[in-house]
Amino acid sequence: MSRVRAGDMAQQLKDSRMPPKTKGKGRKAATRKKKKNSSPGVEAEAKHRLVLLEKELLQDHLALQREEACRAKASEDRLKQRLQGLEAELERTQSEGRAVYAEMSRQRQALQKELGTRSKRLEEEVRGLRERLETCQREAKTAREEAERALREQDGTLTELRAHVAHMEAKYEEILHVSTTTCQPSPNSHNPPSLCPQLM
Repeated sequence: MSRVRAGDMAQQLKDSRMPPKTKGKGRKAATRKKKKNSSPGVEAEAKHRLVLLEKELLQDHLALQREEACRAKASEDRLKQRLQGLEAELERTQSEGRAVYAEMSRQRQALQKELGTRSKRLEEEVRGLRERLETCQREAKTAREEAERALREQDGTLTELRAHVAHMEAKYEEILHVSTTTCQPSPNSHNPPSLCPQLM
């Protein structure tokens, strides 16, 4: 039974206990009738009906409270399930985040190790190339110095050879000049010239 129904029954009980008022002569008759009907049994019955109505009202109130409690419990259960789902999702997300962080850390460490190894290898290659460059520079310097010394020696030899050739040419010219003057015939001689002993 609803609260509205309990209120209607209480109003009906009140109306039954309080009859409508009458004017004039009817007032005395109504008073006598009221006094006649106001016996202990009627009042007890009215009280009993009032108690029953109050009991029904309380039962309705309790039923409403139980219904509201059931709805609250159902809502609480739904909220708990939702909270558990969110907690599970949060845990899954955190687990995935930890896995991603661990993978990124592993990749970063591997990359750092690879970069370190590559950097060390490149440093060794650079050091080797510098040593080779220095060696090549020293060899080039030595070869240049040897070439310059050989050129100087060659220039000196050429100078000596030119001087020797010039000296020899001068001697040949002198010898030729002497031999031509010695072998020429005199103008008054009719004999043919003999061979020059220098040319024989």
